[in-house]
Amino acid sequence: MTTKNVNNIKAIYQLATIQEKISGYDWYAQARAVAVVIATAYKVKLVTVIGVIAALSPRNKWERNLIDAENIIEAYVTDPDSAIHVKCCTFNGNKAKAIKILSDSKPTLDSMLDMLSGPKLREFASCIFGLEDVCIDGHAYCIWNGGRTSLANVPAIGVKLRREIKADYIKAAKRLGISPAVCQAVTWCAWRRIHGVTAG
Repeated sequence: MTTKNVNNIKAIYQLATIQEKISGYDWYAQARAVAVVIATAYKVKLVTVIGVIAALSPRNKWERNLIDAENIIEAYVTDPDSAIHVKCCTFNGNKAKAIKILSDSKPTLDSMLDMLSGPKLREFASCIFGLEDVCIDGHAYCIWNGGRTSLANVPAIGVKLRREIKADYIKAAKRLGISPAVCQAVTWCAWRRIHGVTAG
């Protein structure tokens, strides 16, 4: 199965437009740059901002994700008790994670990742931070599996399956001469266009 799955990933990469490749190559670096701007504006640690962005990302459009992150950070900095009332386009449990991350008075990368808890959120935050990782979500699974399914029908991505998918993204990236994070980002950009995906 591995060769087939690696080829599935490579096939979507080959379908990417030049603009999608440019966007994918720069995606995590640009996400980090936005986090730096927000961190500077509100005098919050960069690791905290990245954690908040990741926490608020599930089922959230990227543009809205950033708006929600800035809104909840601004509210927390102004009045910590008011942050819970900020409207966010994700699950309430994820908003609670973002507030918990904001409440950490001595944030570190490790403490932020621990508070995110879920592997997909940790991978997403790690990629934005600049670590060598691959973010495996339902879309990455579909690309790897070679066919679209609704996110509700994506099987649970347990430890073994996640390890297998990640290894195949790493193999595909190596054959394409790019980093695994770039491989995932470019294929996601192409997948979004091909299937008209709007949410994260």
